Formats: sequence, structure tokens, C-alpha cells
Amino acid sequence: MAAVFHAAGSDSPRPGDVVFETHFDTPTEQNAWAQADFSKWDKGYQGTTALCISVSSDQSAGSHMIRLPLDLTRYRGCQLLFECMAKADNVSKPPAPYLGVKFMLHYQSKESGPFWQNENDVFGTFDWRKLQFGKRIAPDASDGEIDLGLQDSVGTVWFDAVRITVVKGPLPSRPKPQTNPPPPFRGHDLPRLRGVMSPNVFRDDDMRVLGTEWHANVVRWQITRNWSRPGTDRDLAEYDRWLDGRLDELDKALESCRRYGIKVVVDLHSPPGGRYPNNDLAIFNEVKYQDHYVALWEKIARRYTSEPAIWGYDLINEPVQNTPPPPGGVDYLGVQVRAAKAIRAIDPKMPLFIEAAEWDSAEGYRELEPVDIPNVVYQVHMYVPGGFTHQGVHGKWTPMAYPGKIGNTVWDKEQLRKALQPVREFQLAYHVHIYVGEFSATRWAPGAANYLRDCIELFEEYGWDWTYHAYREWDGWSVEHGSNPQDHKQSQKPTDRMKLLLDWFGKNVQPGRGTATGTSQ
Repeated sequence: MAAVFHAAGSDSPRPGDVVFETHFDTPTEQNAWAQADFSKWDKGYQGTTALCISVSSDQSAGSHMIRLPLDLTRYRGCQLLFECMAKADNVSKPPAPYLGVKFMLHYQSKESGPFWQNENDVFGTFDWRKLQFGKRIAPDASDGEIDLGLQDSVGTVWFDAVRITVVKGPLPSRPKPQTNPPPPFRGHDLPRLRGVMSPNVFRDDDMRVLGTEWHANVVRWQITRNWSRPGTDRDLAEYDRWLDGRLDELDKALESCRRYGIKVVVDLHSPPGGRYPNNDLAIFNEVKYQDHYVALWEKIARRYTSEPAIWGYDLINEPVQNTPPPPGGVDYLGVQVRAAKAIRAIDPKMPLFIEAAEWDSAEGYRELEPVDIPNVVYQVHMYVPGGFTHQGVHGKWTPMAYPGKIGNTVWDKEQLRKALQPVREFQLAYHVHIYVGEFSATRWAPGAANYLRDCIELFEEYGWDWTYHAYREWDGWSVEHGSNPQDHKQSQKPTDRMKLLLDWFGKNVQPGRGTATGTSQ
């Protein structure tokens, strides 16, 4: 089959439209790709031709990829599905999950920065199998390309049957903001909720410090799996035993938070079934895990009905759905709606948090539609640009400073404003309240305090509640630790990041106390 690029036309792209496909069988198909001495044409999947990339152990790991330019202009705003067949022979395990075998989309965006995506954790030896991922293309995407090969791994990999199709069409239009609307539902009567993500374990003294010394008035309590035992979240009996223990721990945290003047967001951070290697949550694709997930929220709703310390329930943490749901299934938003309706049958008043696609990013808000559920707050996570916020999370890194040029974009407060614009537009169009559930930058990122300051000032300007990620969890995010990544002890003096948070927390009014604890509102 010859390579196919969808011809431009006046009609908008529709689900099922083919953007591109190839089996590498003809000279025209093969010549469209760049060539290198580490690549060759070989026997492919089901008698077709494959692109073979081979990197020997005596070669430097680095990047060994073959590229094809991909014009994304027609598909800006569309969600695309990227699929190919691949097999591998003795591909070494790379230093980070996003490295190794690479079937990858790359493009540039002035609003959100350079973008890369591929299926993670692909290495080793395996016969022909499908690699796939999905992506909603940025409205200003340019310089697109498909990359095939190996990155920071050695071994041999074959690629065939590359196919790109449209899953969802262009982005929805937004209504004009209302004139003089009433206050939106927020789920609390305080001027602002400002706080932190929780530690991974409960300690009463942590909550005491947070409430009485830091003066935070909200904590997003993350119910997170023990990552040292991967895969056990697919064993529902084991998962339930784990969750029962974590709910008992939550009971203790709620009692502490009532005493110390802190509201709690209950965050089911790790739902049953876990994530696939491509980061999709199993609850979006397998009925048994989705049914169990809904039943768990019913259990939680019955347990905590009318609990005064709880601000609300965070239904899903960072939904990712790279592939369409099975026939008759529901997507990432439909799953949240299903859980919300189940909760509403038990508790009609408890605030519920809805998250957007693509890790609950601002980009995910471009496609998000409001849900027909009462007492809802919409949540967003802010880690843009990721090259700055996450430097050093996955190993070696080259320091990037903020403000400054990161990738091909100069990042400053106004660039952050542009990145958050989809959330702001959603807020105004549908007259809803926004909560920033997570935002951060690693403590050694040059200019981390400047980044956090600019983010918080934007949140405050827009009237958003927020929680910093994270408090006494991993020292890489800790504001109590200095900027030296090798120093794992808390700083003897408050860091600039800690001073920043405490200054804002000083403006808080805590539940039941009626006055700000520090600087006036």
C-alpha cells in the first residue's frame, strides 16, 4: 500500500479520517523518510516491508532515529491516534521510561512549547505488536514530524504499518461570557483556599505544622499506591485491602485537619487497574475496573457523607486516554460523570472535582465540556513548561532557567498566562470555579521561586484556589529543602520558595476561625 497523506479540503476532519499510513513497500514511501547508516529496509509485518534500526553495543547510545515531516496544519485542534507495528531484539533498558524504542510525534507550539509523545517503557525482546498513543494537536502546532528508532538504548527494532487517524474533530466553540453573573459554585465560603498536596503517609505533627505554623487552609490528600509493588493494582482483592488501610489513615487525617483548621480534598490518586504502559488508565478501557472504581466512590461517599473537614472529592487524578474507548464504552469525561452520578445518589451536596484530559493540563481544557452535575469545581494541574518544572526528575539534566528561553520559547509570566488561557476561557465561558490541584518546579530548577511566584499571581488574579505539590512527600519538590540536589536534609533557614508560600498562606482565613492569620486579604 502506498503512503497516504490526507489531501487538504474545505470539510473539517472527521473521526475515522486517515491522516497518514505506510507499509514502506514502494520507493516513494521509503524515500519520504530520512536515511542513516544505522537503518535499512527489511522483511516486515505480514509480508510487507519494515524499517529496521540497529545500534550495536560498541556505539554510543544517544539518538538513532529516522524522521518524516508531518504537516499538521489541517489537524490542529483534532485528536489523532498514532499506531504502528513493531518488534525488537535485545533492546537495552533505557535510563528513563520515555526513552528506548521510539515511535514518536514531535511538533512545535509557541503557546505550550515543544511537544514530544510516544508509548513509554518499550524495550527488550518481543515479536510484532502494536504501539499506539493519542494526542489532541495544539491549535498552533507547526514543524511536525514522526520519529522512528532508538534513543539511549542499543539493540535492534523493526517498524511497519504506520497509521495515523482522526479520533475527534476540531475543538468545540465556547459561548460568550455572561454579563454580571452570580458567584459560581465554589463549595466553601472562605475568601480563598491555599495549601499543599499531602505527604504519602499520615503524621499528626505534619498537619499541626501545616495548620498552626504555615497557616495553610487546604490539603489535597493523595491516596497513592505503593509504587514498589507495580501491577498489584490489577488484583482487585489486594487493591481493596490496600484502600481500606488508606481510608483508615484518611480518617485520622480528617480528625487532625478538623483540629488544625484545614479543608481536605479527597484525591483517589491511584484507581483500580492502574495505568497501561502508554499511560492510559485501565478504568477507561476495561469494564471490570471501571465498575469497581464507581463502586469504590459509592463506598467513600457513604463513609464520609456530611464530613465537615472535606472540601470535596477529586474523582480522577490526571486522566490520560491515548486510545479510544472500546465499542459502547465511555471516555475519560464520561467515566467521571458516571462516578459523579453514583455519588450524587448517596450525597447530593458534596463538591466534586472534574479533571481535564492530557494529565489534567491546561491543554486538556481546549476539549473539555462542562458536565451536567450539580456542585462541581473544575481542577487543573500546572507543570508548563515541563522541561523546566521537571528537570532532574528522570535522571541527568541540563539546567534550564526561568524566566528565559526554554526550547524555542521565551518563558515569563505572560507566556505562562498564554499557557493557562484555555482554562481561563473555560472559566469565563461556563461561569465555573477553578482549582489548581498541583503545580511545582523541582527545587534545583534555576529560578524556581520566580516561576512559582508568577504562577500564584496568575491564580490569584483569576480567583483560583490552589495547592502546591508537594508537602513532605519527595524532597525534590520540597520547599523546606535547598537548591542543592545532593543535599537531602531540610534547610536550616527558610528557602525563597518556602517564604513565598508562607507569605501567601498568611493571607488565609482558616475554617471556623473567621480572620486571616497573617497579611490582610
